[in-house]
Amino acid sequence: MANESHFDGSALGYLGVMVGMFLGSVLTLGIGVPWLVAWKQGWIASHTVIEGQRLCFVGTGFGVVWTWLKVFLFTIITIGIYAPWAWLTIRKWVVRNTVFA
Repeated sequence: MANESHFDGSALGYLGVMVGMFLGSVLTLGIGVPWLVAWKQGWIASHTVIEGQRLCFVGTGFGVVWTWLKVFLFTIITIGIYAPWAWLTIRKWVVRNTVFA
């Protein structure tokens, strides 16, 4: 089964991540959200196996901040025209920062 692809995360594990994100965002008054987003992406990647190889997310909270800032500024500069591409920009950053472990 070396070429098997699957996700082995559990609902309880995901619930823990989501509760951790909520508590972390409340306790840091939102300042920690980029690092919590990176943590969540790391959890998702670490439970994903593609053709027998586990993924690893190498992005950081600072990377999230920079990506969000660029998306926000481009959306403001273009008076909202960039908004449909914003999600794609963020997804591309996530994929660029996801590697095989």
